[in-house]
Amino acid sequence: MSRQGSRDTAPEVAVRRLLHAEGMRYRVNVPVPGMPRRTIDIVFPRAKIAIFMDGCFWHGCPKHATHPKANADWWRAKLDKNMARDLETTEHLKAEGWTVLRFWEHESPAEVAQTVTRAKEAAEKPRYRRSDHT
Repeated sequence: MSRQGSRDTAPEVAVRRLLHAEGMRYRVNVPVPGMPRRTIDIVFPRAKIAIFMDGCFWHGCPKHATHPKANADWWRAKLDKNMARDLETTEHLKAEGWTVLRFWEHESPAEVAQTVTRAKEAAEKPRYRRSDHT
């Protein structure tokens, strides 16, 4: 497991390239505020948008997750902890006012980038307009 890549995965890089091509600037692998040893894959700090690209095996994708037969009990506990940690991280960020977007590695990078773009545009819309007649 120590050799398993946790950053710059192919799906993550594909999405980042599309976002960059759209002129969006972001940060990568940013620590989760207030939660040690946890990182956000792609972050728009000003808009407070956190994007996670979850691997199907490691995060329990309902379509593609597999269950190892060797040492099955240990793996089940490990993967269940991963899913619980994901939920805890999402709830923590939402409580802090962040928009949290989670995607599976098998999702189309173009569709992911489009969803992220819409979320960023929505976050950047002015909340109110100042009237010229005041």
